Amino acid sequence: MNKKHIVVVGLGGVGGYFGFKINQTNETSGKYTVSFVARGETYKKVKENGLTLLSPEHSNTQTHPNAVEENISDIQNPDLVLICVKEYDLENVCRQLLPVINENTVLLPMMNGADIYDRIRKIIPDHTILPTCIYVASHIKERGTVEHKGKAGKMIIGRDPEHFSAPVEWITNLLSESKIDFDFKENSLTDIWTKFIFIASFGLVTAKYNSSIGTVCSDEQQKHEATEIMKEIKQIANKKEIYLQEDIIDKTFEKASTFPFETPTSLQLDIHSGKKDNELELFAGAVLKYGAELGIETPFTQKIYTEIQAK
Repeated sequence: MNKKHIVVVGLGGVGGYFGFKINQTNETSGKYTVSFVARGETYKKVKENGLTLLSPEHSNTQTHPNAVEENISDIQNPDLVLICVKEYDLENVCRQLLPVINENTVLLPMMNGADIYDRIRKIIPDHTILPTCIYVASHIKERGTVEHKGKAGKMIIGRDPEHFSAPVEWITNLLSESKIDFDFKENSLTDIWTKFIFIASFGLVTAKYNSSIGTVCSDEQQKHEATEIMKEIKQIANKKEIYLQEDIIDKTFEKASTFPFETPTSLQLDIHSGKKDNELELFAGAVLKYGAELGIETPFTQKIYTEIQAK
C-alpha cells in the first residue's frame, strides 16, 4: 500500500502553522509522505533548515518534510493538497495544479472568503474540494519562520456539496493525528459566510477610513456603512440558501467588540501601506459578483469598493 501524499502549497502564516503540525507528527509516525511547496527565499530557507514555527504549543520549533519543491509542476501524485496561498494567487495556483493532480486528489483550500470554493471549481471542475474556514493568529516572522500567538488554530471543514459522499475520513484522521483543532460538518457554508460577513464588512470600512475594529463599532457613520454591507451580504446568502442567524448583524458587532479597540484589519494595513496585491476583490469583488449573478442590488459595497480603489 503506497503512503498517501500530503502537499502543502504556500508556507505563509496559515500554511506554515498547519503544515508544521501535520509534518511534525509525521516525522515520528512516518505514515504519510509530506511535501512543501514554497517560492524564492522561503524555498531556500526551508530546504536548508526545515520549517520553523514559534508557538506556545510547540517546544520543538523545527520540522523537515520529505520534500521541499519550488514548483508545483514537480509534485507527483498528491492525495491531498492544502492550498495555503494568498487569495490573489488562487487562480494561478489552480491552473498549475491541474496537470499534477490525479482523479482521487482532494483539495483543501485554507483561505477565508465566500467565493473560494466556486473559484477553484471553475478551474478544477471534477475534483473533491472541501469548503473550509480558518481561525489562526499566525504570520511570517521571516522567510521560513512562522510565528503563532494566542490560542490554537482551528479549521471548520465541510463536505463537498458536489461530491457529498467522497471518502474523506482519512483526511479527518490525518488532522486528528496531527493534533489540529477542527470541526467536520456536513455543510460548512454557514460558518464560512458567518466569518465572511465579519471580515468583509470590517475589512472594507477600516480600509476606507484607515480606522480600527473598535472605531467601526463606535463611530456612527462607520457602523452604519458596515451594517449596510452586512445587509447586502446577508441578502446574497439568503438567495443562495445559506443559513445565517437572523440576528447575524448584532452578533457580528458583538464579536467585533471582543477585539482590542485598536485592532487593525489586513485589508486596511495593505491599502494604507500601498500594497498592490490585497483582499479588496476577495471581499468587495465577491459581493459584487454574487449580487450581479443573483440580481441583488449591492450599492453600499459598490460605493466603498470604488472609494478604496481610488486611494
